Amino acid sequence: MLTKNELKYYSSLLQKKHRNNEKKFLVEGQRSVSEALQSSYKCDLVIITQDYYSVNKIDIEREIDPNLRIEIVSNSVFNKLSDTKSPQGIVGIFHTTPPAENSKPDLAVALENISDPGNVGTIIRNCDWFGIKKAILSNDCADVYNPKVVRSTMGSLFHLDVGETENFYTTLKELQMEGYDLLCADMTGENVYEFKLNKKSVVVFCNEANGPTEKLLTLIDKKITIPKIGNAESLNVANASAVILSQLTRKV
Repeated sequence: MLTKNELKYYSSLLQKKHRNNEKKFLVEGQRSVSEALQSSYKCDLVIITQDYYSVNKIDIEREIDPNLRIEIVSNSVFNKLSDTKSPQGIVGIFHTTPPAENSKPDLAVALENISDPGNVGTIIRNCDWFGIKKAILSNDCADVYNPKVVRSTMGSLFHLDVGETENFYTTLKELQMEGYDLLCADMTGENVYEFKLNKKSVVVFCNEANGPTEKLLTLIDKKITIPKIGNAESLNVANASAVILSQLTRKV
């Protein structure tokens, strides 16, 4: 049985400060929980509604380790753990730090100051689609464990080496010293369709409204852009990432 204190504790993980302090986060939704359970992220327990259990009992018994704690709660209790209007009725409590992979693929992605959770989550999902295995986030991006980010990744968070770094520019500089080209997606730059890609590259996507910071511009090797044909002022950064990654991964 889920106690009142446990409910209060787990619902506090909806807030970033508590996620940071406890190093745990909520994963909501059938697809996301299933992907998380198959990943290297450690799970403390899974909480479901009676309605969800009644409909998905066979899947639960097949997919969830019988040794893992499962709690069945009322809809009213479950709603305190969810930030969605129409929750599916399943949430898992996971630890935020999976085993370190220290992966260094030929093509990686970095995000600078992208504050919209939906954009961050969608870019991570795009990375997964195009086979990008590493994403580096500056600490002023939306929290990668924000429920909206996790939900937007549709489980892709658990397929990548994704991490926030306090020393974003230092990390990029270190990769540059290891032979990586630093590429910045921007409104101005080389045509991405004609761009010749170095074997080892990091492509940086930046805040949609403000663009790359001056600090980033002092580091990068090249800027790349999607040629504009119509009259739109700009592309949503998540949409732009799909176009650019589609093109760059053809060249790897």
